[in-house]
Amino acid sequence: MFHVQLRQFPHATRAFNLSREELDSRILRAWAAGRAVELDERRWEPDRARLTIIEGPALAPEDIGLGRGWANAMRRGRDVTAEVLAQLERMPGLEELKRELLSTLDARGRLSLPRVVELAGERQLHSRPSERLALCEQAVWELLHQRRVKMFRGEQTLRPDQWQLVLLDWTTWTDDGPQGVWLKAAAPG
Repeated sequence: MFHVQLRQFPHATRAFNLSREELDSRILRAWAAGRAVELDERRWEPDRARLTIIEGPALAPEDIGLGRGWANAMRRGRDVTAEVLAQLERMPGLEELKRELLSTLDARGRLSLPRVVELAGERQLHSRPSERLALCEQAVWELLHQRRVKMFRGEQTLRPDQWQLVLLDWTTWTDDGPQGVWLKAAAPG
């Protein structure tokens, strides 16, 4: 469980017992994008507020009441703010997109690169198109190097020495035709 404090003198607010998914959706996605976080009817700007994230056991209502929640969270958990923010700085949404791509490939068998961009757009509605494309490029690049996917143009398997030129070509991300580039999950092993 995660417990969060947002502080901007003289105000502070806290949220307790958040799952990682709740932490990401309610706070971290906006924070990482430099947008204000809305929590407890207040807007918290990343450049003015201080964020603290504690990972620890769930707190019962009696552990939170009478203003004791944050002290209990700090005592029972550990501060993971730097660790969590470092993961975000790497590239927000990257691991989520990679998981979604692999899941989609398992369900469909193949996936065109223009469809990869659409999936990223569905997840990151408020991001710039250039950020979405960069996210897609990085996700595909990492999955290729991890040997978790294979890349094809038409029916031809693309070799590792071809990957970079293909991924840097704009038409790779826009051509959904018969000679378009697509991915397939690599066979395990």
